[in-house]
Formats: sequence, structure tokens, C-alpha cells
Amino acid sequence: FWEEPLERLIQSINEEANLHPIGRFITKQRLVNLLATRLQAEWWFRKKPEILDQPLYPVFMIAGLQRTGTTKLQRLLAADPDTRSLLSWEALNPSPPVQGKDKRIAFAKTSEKALKYMAPGFFAIHPVEHQAQEEDILLLDVSFLSTTPEATMHVPSYAAWLEETDQSPAYMYGAKLLKLLQWQRPGKYWVLKSPHHLEFLEVIDKSYGDVNYLWTHRDLKACIPSFLSMLAHGQAIFSDQVSIDDIKKHWMNKTRYMLDKAMNFRKSVHDPDKFIDIQYDEFIADPIKILKDIYLRTGRPMDQKLEDQLTLADKKNSKGKYGAHKYSLNDFGISQETISSHYIDYLEYFNKLKDRSSHE
Repeated sequence: FWEEPLERLIQSINEEANLHPIGRFITKQRLVNLLATRLQAEWWFRKKPEILDQPLYPVFMIAGLQRTGTTKLQRLLAADPDTRSLLSWEALNPSPPVQGKDKRIAFAKTSEKALKYMAPGFFAIHPVEHQAQEEDILLLDVSFLSTTPEATMHVPSYAAWLEETDQSPAYMYGAKLLKLLQWQRPGKYWVLKSPHHLEFLEVIDKSYGDVNYLWTHRDLKACIPSFLSMLAHGQAIFSDQVSIDDIKKHWMNKTRYMLDKAMNFRKSVHDPDKFIDIQYDEFIADPIKILKDIYLRTGRPMDQKLEDQLTLADKKNSKGKYGAHKYSLNDFGISQETISSHYIDYLEYFNKLKDRSSHE
């Protein structure tokens, strides 16, 4: 276990995050739970060495900026019975208890209720349901190498250190946790997702083996303010000193950096079929059509039974289930011209993709 990430995170939280008492309590409990999860996982790896002897299932990695339809895409693909997806209660506690009753689902249900109570409006932005799919970035948290802290708290020194630090240990341990999870509940292939992955596609390629990338794209004038709004709501759960300007400055630079890293990796990949681009507007307009295209391009037939299952899942994951999420560029003092000038390289890339899609 490499202790430096945890030490740097704790120092940054104590010196910079300005947590209120409830935020400190939640954060402390989360850190303790992550350490306990790692200890339990190590116990299982020693007791059952066959866990790590398994090959990791092929991975379909949904990677796109925040608020580009990644959650909806993951939940629809997870409706396929062959899929092994990561459920919220598993993401919080991927390791079974070493002894005693397994209370992981009950714990996650309580966490869901607590979040609804503390931030009822947050579910209109990002529903955190204990039995639904969740981001696998939470598995990277077990190594204390992820962007979760900077998304939920003001920890600039930790974020700066993280950006200059090799993420391989987190992803290699993440692969071990995925094997632990598939040992508990089998499937045929993983469907994972997190915007975090855009920054580390090269590391994923080395750590997860057989990976195909589903890259979601959306007009930045819509997804950037939506994401900033989500961050402001989320950070308010932990602190009563949330700075909109700090969030805007940090995450506009961060998202540009993430996109640059992803585009550079994609240019280095020799097999163009490893990437499938998904336009948000097209996906929202006709999700089943997009899913059929994904299945066709990955060589897996979609029969009528599966199409019916996915159609039903689409109805269950309709937009607005928890109310409307309202946001605008003006909320953060951002103009359309600022977006255009800040993300020049990606916008050029995005527009080429749209043109290519319209001609196909």
C-alpha cells in the first residue's frame, strides 16, 4: 500500500477544504471505509487466490465529459443480461465482509436516503440510487488516486499533485477489485464509465486488457454549465464556503486538460475501431438506434428480445425522473465566446465528428 496519496489528500482536506462539521464527519467515515475495504479485499485475495487468477472480462469503457449522457448510456447497456455492471452498493463496498452478515446493500440504501435528505435537488442532476449503476472511479478511490476529492471538495494542492502522478497503481488495483466483483457475480463483459477516464485512457489500455471506448460528445455550451452546476450542488454537501469562481476556474482548465489527453491518446491508437463516438443529441433522440449501432460495430447481434429489454430500460431511465435540472452559462459568468476560445482544439475535433456523422 502506497501511503503518500492518502497523506497528501488528508493534508489538503485539513488545510484547504473548509469542511463544515457534517462534511468532516462524512469525509472521515469515507476514508476509514476505503481503508477497511482495501484490508478486506486483501484478505479475500489471500484466502481465494483463484480470484486474481481469473481473466478480467472485456471492458466497454464509456468515457466522455461530464453531462454528456454517460449515465443513461451505461444504464441502458446494463439492461443486457450478459453485461456485468458496477452497482452503487458495490462501488461503495466492493469487498464482502470477512465475517458476519453482508450489510452492503443496506448501507448503500441508508447513504442514498441521507443524500436525498441533505441535497434533495442533487438527484435531478445525478441520481445516486443504491441498486443502479455507478461510476467505477469509486474503485480508484480505494488507492486514494482519483478526481473524486477535487469534484466534491476544494483541494487544489492534492489536485495539482495528482495531475503529475502516475495513476497506474490505482488502475491496476481497480482491475483487481473488478476481478473480486466478477468472482462474486459473474457476467460476460464489463460496462464501466466515468468522465475521469478521459485523462487516463493510456493507463486503462495497459491495465484493463481488452478495452473498447464509447466516447460521448455534447455541445460544450450545454455540458459545461451543467457540470459546474452539479459540482456546486455537490460541494455544498461538504462545505458552506463553496466558491463558484474557484469551481469555474479549476474545472474549465481541468476539462480542457482531460480532453487534450484523450485526443492525444486516440491519435496514438492504431486500431480506430477501439473508439465509437456517440453524439448526445442523436442518442437522446433515438437511444435504441445508437445501441444497435454499438452492438453492430462490436460484433454482437441484437435480437428482438434484447431490443425489447433495452427499450423497457430506456422508459425506466427517462429524463426528469427527479425533476428538472436548470442551469445556464450566465450562472457562472461564462459567455459563449469564452467557451469557444477556451476549448479550441476539442471544438475543432467535435465539429469534424459532427460533420462526419451527418454524412454517414
